[in-house]
Amino acid sequence: MRNKGGNMAQSILVINMMHIGDLLLVTPVLHALRHACPAAKITLLTDRSLRDLVAENKNLDELMLIDKHGADRSLTALLRFIRRVREKHFDLVINLHRNERASAIAAFSGAKRIVGYSKPGFSLLFDKVMQNPSVAHHIGWGPLNLFPPYRYVPGWKHQVHAHLEVLREAAGIEDIDDGGLEIWLPESAEREAAGLWQQKFAPEDQVIAFNIGASWRTKRWIDKYFAETADRLIARGYHIAFFGGPMDLDMVRACVGQMKTGSRDHLHIFTGKLNLAVLAGMLRRCCLMLTTDSGPMHVGVAMNVPIVTMFGASPVPGFYPYDAKDVLIKAPVPCHPCGLHECPHKGEENLACMKKISVDTVMKYIDELLDAFHGQPAYRLPAHPGAYACRVEEA
Repeated sequence: MRNKGGNMAQSILVINMMHIGDLLLVTPVLHALRHACPAAKITLLTDRSLRDLVAENKNLDELMLIDKHGADRSLTALLRFIRRVREKHFDLVINLHRNERASAIAAFSGAKRIVGYSKPGFSLLFDKVMQNPSVAHHIGWGPLNLFPPYRYVPGWKHQVHAHLEVLREAAGIEDIDDGGLEIWLPESAEREAAGLWQQKFAPEDQVIAFNIGASWRTKRWIDKYFAETADRLIARGYHIAFFGGPMDLDMVRACVGQMKTGSRDHLHIFTGKLNLAVLAGMLRRCCLMLTTDSGPMHVGVAMNVPIVTMFGASPVPGFYPYDAKDVLIKAPVPCHPCGLHECPHKGEENLACMKKISVDTVMKYIDELLDAFHGQPAYRLPAHPGAYACRVEEA
């Protein structure tokens, strides 16, 4: 990996400041960079709120954190931040999210070589701009595709594969070592998770994680389906642990309110109570995760948890759980994937992509994974590097 002068890059900045899942899908890039450039100083720029996910990443030498919703939100603050980046004198900047803020930081970083995704305008200062084939495109009409109506074209390549293609094509790395999604837990988070687990569960308890929230309504399975699934599993002796952030609390309450089980001894609600590192520490102790397409899904993948997930509006090729032991279920409806935040259909056809994934179908694959891995906690399951294409099943 050489800069403009032909010398090997000694200092590398990777930029991704988006959400939980987006950041975890960058961790294979960090692994591949460390493998290809063992002597380079590798820095990651990400959002301050996501620090717990990468603070202990063994492939990094340094973190740069931006408070994009707080102190660094204004244009003046952004310019000050860019000045900080320029003072680092990076040889190579790799931008892995195509939005204005990330594109601007990369474009004005002063690095010897700038590559990756970029918004138009900023791209003029990049040495190599790549398209991101994992994300959807909305193609309109007119010479610049600027006018509606738009045609939705879903992504056709997984986000990890798209990122690694940036390393090949733009950064010149030929030998790509894909280590999958990775999180190393801080000791304090592991201790907190271990203590909380011991407080809530007995050593023999088998715990199934439920993550029912998602950023879009069209990514969420039906509340009463989650409730019925939880009832069935509790009746068989499993413990159910609800996770998710504070924004998911109302959804979890609505779901739990529809459960019919009389005993709540096997029901545990951790929603909104855990930071990201402790969430990861709890998930690695679970024997299975039932989840939507969401950030916590990718945390579960990094923690080696067997996963059953339901995809509604989300394009499967771009963001499936990056692990071969996982199962993704989608309904064969003509509008899947739509990429819309709200379903435009009315009546029974509203959210048909999720309604047609039945509890019986989900239980079938839950049972398969519980049988295959004997209900063991995730931390006891062997690693399987290189096996990252999950099973995709139609409801």
